[in-house]
Amino acid sequence: MTKQLKLKIVTPERLILEEMVDQVTLPTTEGEITILPDHIPLITGLASGDVIAKTKGEDVPMAVAGGFIEIHNVSFQNDDKVTEVAVLADFAEHVSELSDEKIVQAKARSEELKKQMENKELVDFEHFAAELERSLTRVKIADKWRTKKYRK
Repeated sequence: MTKQLKLKIVTPERLILEEMVDQVTLPTTEGEITILPDHIPLITGLASGDVIAKTKGEDVPMAVAGGFIEIHNVSFQNDDKVTEVAVLADFAEHVSELSDEKIVQAKARSEELKKQMENKELVDFEHFAAELERSLTRVKIADKWRTKKYRK
């Protein structure tokens, strides 16, 4: 049996994914990284993009925006060790959840937010920027995975 790592993706609203995978590729603030079993411990910022977990040769893609990643190894009494990857995201969705309707809504919302951000008198600029990033990430990741095969 090959070694696997435990991947957990969580947002403030819900648990998105928790399963054993062969590897996971993540967008960090420093660039894209791929995590394999027995990776060194690491804490880093999560950038907007797609998280791609591979399990049994299948891709499990997720759209994410903002947050943190923690990688650590957990040892058990029988000297077994498992690498855990915890993704604490501001936003995360499985690509299969990104329907055409949601993509059209995200495009419309991003255009609306861009216009609202032009008004410099708005107080909550950071909120608008975060919402815009989520909408644009949804569109970008949905377009990228539209023609590719992945596990639903």
